[in-house]
Amino acid sequence: MYSNSLCISCNKVVGYLPTSQDMATFEQTEQGWLALDGSEKLYRPCANYQEYHVCNWMIDADDPSAYCCSCQLTSVIPNLHEEKNIEYWAKLEIAKRRFLYITQRLDIFPRPKTSPDDALGLSFQFLVPTEDHPVMTGHANGVITLNAFEADHLYREQTRITMGENYRTLLGHFRHESGHYYFDVLIADTPWLAEFRQIFGDERQDYSQALQNYYEHGAQKDWQERFISTYATSHPWEDWAETWAHYLHMISTLDTAYHIGMTVEKRHKNGPELRFTESPTHAQDFELTLNNWFALTYGLNSLNQSMGLEDAYPFVLSSTVLDKLRFIHKVLQQVSAHKREDERFNLLQRC
Repeated sequence: MYSNSLCISCNKVVGYLPTSQDMATFEQTEQGWLALDGSEKLYRPCANYQEYHVCNWMIDADDPSAYCCSCQLTSVIPNLHEEKNIEYWAKLEIAKRRFLYITQRLDIFPRPKTSPDDALGLSFQFLVPTEDHPVMTGHANGVITLNAFEADHLYREQTRITMGENYRTLLGHFRHESGHYYFDVLIADTPWLAEFRQIFGDERQDYSQALQNYYEHGAQKDWQERFISTYATSHPWEDWAETWAHYLHMISTLDTAYHIGMTVEKRHKNGPELRFTESPTHAQDFELTLNNWFALTYGLNSLNQSMGLEDAYPFVLSSTVLDKLRFIHKVLQQVSAHKREDERFNLLQRC
């Protein structure tokens, strides 16, 4: 779904159809690319597929845009005269499409920025650092900047160890930084802000000073009782972003498990059990979703340990963190229910 452009069974071109959130095979005709799904609809590949083979999302044949709704969100890419940069860019776009897919499932797919002052639109910048111009991954005013070197596994792993992190992935960067964007869209200047402050803390405290204090002194010893990570302790904005990222980790992974029909039967009285009664996205029974997440991560970590690997999910969810996840789910439930009635939610496009 995120990188395949050729079916290895039939050798036909495949692509992702954002409108139906599904993959399809295509046959190239004089009129366009015919979807072989019975719809007889015509499409064309994104320009970034035709020129660089770094995208597999399709566009309606009569759509005036040269780029798919994913690539429209990327405003700056690395210098493609450097061959390594094409590889970095391709990996960044794959991770971005995986992130965007779950925003589709949650009805919060972002729209592109229309101007520098448009904080409710979103833009991605993938920059290669130099000695004179270092690049910090981060978010500001609807612009998510990623250091393109993060697409290099060795660089990313070395950074993970240096920073004392137990988890660092390209996809994780997209999910974390998007948390800052969605705070501005979904929480700031809304009725949710008061409850946010009760749960996460007052975001009006000095951000720069809070980060300086964190890097000088680290997290408090009992941080696991209230936070998902040490970095989450630095400031309420970072607590939200870290928790938001983990919510997306959870929902996306469970959504995959749901669609491949995964279940787990408990073998002893207190053993974990994985069962679905509905899709995890927009789940009415969020407590079942949390129970399923415990079962799935328990199984994933146990399997990894049996292979001599690190835990796939090296985190502990305290009761306080669970309440933060419940808050995020509640916000998104309201977004889905009232999107058409609220002008702010209408700013989020349906891809």
